[in-house]
Amino acid sequence: MQFRKDLLIIPASPDLAEWLNIYNGQVFRFRAVNGDAHLECLGPEDEARNIPINITSRARGELKFVSNFAETPFYLDDELYGSVEGFWQSLKFPDLERRREIALLHGAKAKDSGHHAPPADTIDYCGRTIRVGTWEHWELMERASMAKFEQNERARNALLSTGTRPLAHEARPDSKTIPGVIMAAIWMRCRSVWQTA
Repeated sequence: MQFRKDLLIIPASPDLAEWLNIYNGQVFRFRAVNGDAHLECLGPEDEARNIPINITSRARGELKFVSNFAETPFYLDDELYGSVEGFWQSLKFPDLERRREIALLHGAKAKDSGHHAPPADTIDYCGRTIRVGTWEHWELMERASMAKFEQNERARNALLSTGTRPLAHEARPDSKTIPGVIMAAIWMRCRSVWQTA
């Protein structure tokens, strides 16, 4: 063995090669125990270092069901929505018929529909006028997200699969009305409810 600053080099051997193959990409804690060197496996690097999981419409595997773009139908206040994105974009339209049409959309179609909305810094929801980008607006988005996870087992399981790792929503460009940090915090609060259920 060779000792260098911040580095321990162990000569190659068949046993070591097999061990390295099993634990490749894992993080270890080095400890001295009774004069021996012990390496304790802390798990895969991303988990051990608690690296945030970035949730966007491009998330891979089951994590895509956490995204607002995912087709995850849910009811909120007796209205059907095709996705959280469909929910949000539909609220930009004052016309109820148009609103219900957009509400059923998901993915890029839902997002793109919002480009045709009349400019406004408030929305009307269930008889309330809500200023966009305020705490009240974010609470409404949290209610929609909670309804989605409550009513979609696949989305809920995907959210729970993230364990306790921090979530992020680093989309480009970032939303001015629901910044990524706000959306990620909403997901983590939803997750904490289901983790204790």
